[in-house]
Formats: sequence, C-alpha cells, structure tokens
Amino acid sequence: MDKLYNWLIIFAGSILLGFAFNMFLLPHEILSGGVTGIAMIFSLMLPLNAGIWLFVLNIPILILGWMKLGKMFILNSIYSVAVTSISMLYIPVMKVTEDVLLSSVFGGVLVGIGVGFIIRSYGSTGGFDVIGLLLTMKRDIPLGFMVFGLNSLVVFVSGFIFTWELAMYTMASIYITGLVVDRIHTRHIKLNMQVVTSKGDEVKKHLLENLYRGITVTDGEGAYSGNKVKILHSVITRYELAYVRPLIKEVDPDAFVSISETMEVMGNFRRDENFKKVPGHPQSL
Repeated sequence: MDKLYNWLIIFAGSILLGFAFNMFLLPHEILSGGVTGIAMIFSLMLPLNAGIWLFVLNIPILILGWMKLGKMFILNSIYSVAVTSISMLYIPVMKVTEDVLLSSVFGGVLVGIGVGFIIRSYGSTGGFDVIGLLLTMKRDIPLGFMVFGLNSLVVFVSGFIFTWELAMYTMASIYITGLVVDRIHTRHIKLNMQVVTSKGDEVKKHLLENLYRGITVTDGEGAYSGNKVKILHSVITRYELAYVRPLIKEVDPDAFVSISETMEVMGNFRRDENFKKVPGHPQSL
C-alpha cells in the first residue's frame, strides 16, 4: 500500500510538472532549471518536443543515480520522468495568462510543489535533482538551495540564447521553486528522537539494520511500574521520521517515543560510509 501511495503521489506530481511547464513556463520561454531547462532550450530551438529531450538527457544521470542512490529510488525517478515526458506531449502549450511575471511565479510554485512531493515519495524528476541529492549526502545543505545553485548555469545559457529579461524571469521562477521544495522536502531539519522501550535490544537491532544513523542506549526504570527499560537516543532528519515510526511500532507497539526539533548538531551525524545500505531505503535522500 505504501508503494502504491508513493506511485500515486509521483504520478500526480509529474502531471503537475507537465502542466506547469506547458501552461506557464514554455509559452513565455521561461525555463525550468537543470536538465529540464536544457530540454526546453532544445525544444525551442529544434523541432522536437521537450518531453522527448527530457527523457533522453536524463538517461546518463539516472544511470549514475542507480549506482549511488538505490534501485527503488531510480525506478521511481524513471517513472516520474516518463510520466512528465508523456504529459508534456499531450498537454497543449498555451498561455494561461499574458503576464510573464505571473507565469514565472505560479509556474515556479507548481514546479516546486511537484518536485517536493516527488522527492518525498522516494523519487525525483531526474537531472539536477539526482545530482543535488548526491551532494546533500555529503553536506547538510537544503536541497532547494543546492539545486538553485546548480540551475544558475541554465539561467546564463538562456540569457545568451534568448534575452536577459527572460533569463531574470527564469531565475525568479527557479528561486521560487527552490523555496517551495525546501518547505516540502525537509531533510536538512534535524529531530531529536528518544525511545523508551522494554524491548531495547530488538528495537536497537532493527533500527541499526534500517537506519543511516547512530544510536546511544542507556538504562532506565519506570518511576511508577519499576520495570527496567532501555532508552534509545538518536538524531534523525524530519524526512526520515515517517520511515522510523513503523520500524519502532513493528518491534514494540507500546514504546514511548519523544520527538523534538534540534537547533544544531555537532559531531558525527552520519554513520560510517561503509554502512551497508538497505535496498530501496531512502536514507540517502
């Protein structure tokens, strides 16, 4: 059911991207960022639909992601790219409004919503999303900010090919997209997690097998019951919270779990790089 839910979210987000591209951005020659923006440039200069260019240009990047981010993530990304490409073939390229600024703002918001929910569903739109996720594995930088920096190259290219005024509209649209993505994709926000459980060894083992974080274990005692318990402490990202909840409930449904937002993390936040990744697990995202 979780996979089906993710596929539905990715499908809806990809359709939203096709709508935003063909209804708001392309009619005014406002580009999206990254590989999608390059596909738009090619479609405006050559007699071939942007959806086809989008799929072709993403092939080498998706191969790289397959090796670094896991099969499930890349399969979801291929699905997203395919749905977006097909939607761009069938959604007509037409202006919703003649106002270029309105189109860049609303187009940027819609792209940000689509990209954000696709990434939260363990997928991506390919292109610079994959490259940005690979870079955020090494640095705790907001994904939207990272992708915005990578997309600046497309803005400069569009300025030389078209006009600098359109390039500035493109920059505004990409910036808004980055802000919206960071509102939805909250990997860089850290959470302090404390688990009080009578099945400490089992919960610890299950989390270590599936979570890309270290855990500190202390002994505790229930003040009322007097029962001996284990207290597990870890720092996770907000993005991982939805993944961690069922892991704990699977072993101990009666565990007491406390979650609070942490302001700063010092020391080794990630586990050793030699940690064996679980196939399909979104820890790299």
